Amino acid sequence: MSEPTSTDGTNARAPMTADERMRSAAQDDRVPDIVIITGMSGSGRTQAMHAFEDMGYYCIDNLPPRFIPDLAKIVGINQGIGRHLAVICDLRSQGLFDEMPDALHDLHELELSYKVVFLDASDEVLMRRYDETRRRHPLAGVGTTTLAAIRRERKQLKDIRDRADLVIDTSHLRTSALRTRIRRSFSELTDQQLLDVQVFSFGYKHGMPAEADLMMDVRFLPNPFYDPQMRKLTGLDQKVKDFVLGNDTTRKFLEAWRSLLDVTMPGYIAEGKSQLSIAIGCTGGQHRSVAIACATAAYLKEQGYHVTLTHRDLALATRR
Repeated sequence: MSEPTSTDGTNARAPMTADERMRSAAQDDRVPDIVIITGMSGSGRTQAMHAFEDMGYYCIDNLPPRFIPDLAKIVGINQGIGRHLAVICDLRSQGLFDEMPDALHDLHELELSYKVVFLDASDEVLMRRYDETRRRHPLAGVGTTTLAAIRRERKQLKDIRDRADLVIDTSHLRTSALRTRIRRSFSELTDQQLLDVQVFSFGYKHGMPAEADLMMDVRFLPNPFYDPQMRKLTGLDQKVKDFVLGNDTTRKFLEAWRSLLDVTMPGYIAEGKSQLSIAIGCTGGQHRSVAIACATAAYLKEQGYHVTLTHRDLALATRR
């Protein structure tokens, strides 16, 4: 991660205060260089890896433990690039899994921080999951029942479970709850920053957007199009902004709209949603929707969300 610099190119980082040092140490402890995901087959390891992918981790599935130190070097973690690594290691690699203690020792020697996440679930739940997916347990050979394979795997994984930094029982955990648990344990970002919010304006005359999660129709607002001085302007122009945002109807709407966002946005985060699309529509996608989309994006940014703002039909509207 690059250091901040002053205008003359010199290092401009000021000495950290005591509080800043404590926060930095807490974050370093919370976000290791490497996360090793392991646990019972069928307990949600793949879903966990997807959560790490969404957080920007470099992810590898079914990696023999002996290769973890080498992969860390290839990715550049030991060079201070700032990227984190998440790997799934499990009994699919058979005898290679026994090399886990040696791999962890090598990481310690390389001064790379790591945490082991063990995903678990009850035998009954694991059996039901395999029955529902009609897949065979990786340790279930010819003549071996699923329950026998589960018990064998649990016995073989006992040592790594005992030394895991975090054990998550997914028996009664929805996928969204698992993703939320992982995000809050291993992300450098806030919950708001982890949600990629895309706000865009559009015109109904050009078609409704199929990709919108939330869609707001603002055609009830006073229309600047009927003012000859603003007809060829857009919602990006100050004169149109003042017209759209300055009337009493819009003020009441924005108050209610922001209250709605204050309720729905945390709900989407709690459900583990990583992307959210908010569409604001008016007749042509030129005046009202553009101004309201800008106001919406600005409000969400103030709340700490990562927001991208676009105007789908603005080019079409201004060609006239």
